[in-house]
Amino acid sequence: MSRVGKKPIVLPGGVTARVEGQHVTIKGAKGELSFTVPSDVDVGLEGTSLSVNPRSDSKQAQAMWGMSRAMLSNLVTGVSAGFERRLEITGVGYKAAVAGRKLQLSLGYSHDIDFAIPDGITIVAPRPTELAISGIDKREVGQVAAEIRSLRPPEPYKGKGVKYAGEFIFRKEGKKK
Repeated sequence: MSRVGKKPIVLPGGVTARVEGQHVTIKGAKGELSFTVPSDVDVGLEGTSLSVNPRSDSKQAQAMWGMSRAMLSNLVTGVSAGFERRLEITGVGYKAAVAGRKLQLSLGYSHDIDFAIPDGITIVAPRPTELAISGIDKREVGQVAAEIRSLRPPEPYKGKGVKYAGEFIFRKEGKKK
């Protein structure tokens, strides 16, 4: 039985929800997001809270119950507060700069990389070695951060590359003479 699915989702002030069959739309100060709930799950709106319940006792329904509740909770958080991922760039000459809707990255290659910033995502470079990626969709923010990190993942010998803020890089010893 899902422990996550049992908790109701309380809608903060300024956030409204609309349930139309299996389609749920959440609207808040930062924007509007929607999610189509799987058919194994039933969603109800009672006052200022959403409740998610399985339609049967099958293992599939139990799995979709917890997942659907987590997805709806992320939508509520996204339209009210938003999400942010921070990246750190380590290496001599490695830097980032935002120019319009493009992120220009110098990551030690023979050329600079121009990364097109998707709609709904905001990237800020407070320092040339830091990036702050923010938006209302948690999945999209995480995907953009993962794509930027994959351009030059951190290597284990000197730790050079792009890593998440707070990420631990297991360091290896080099060869001894």
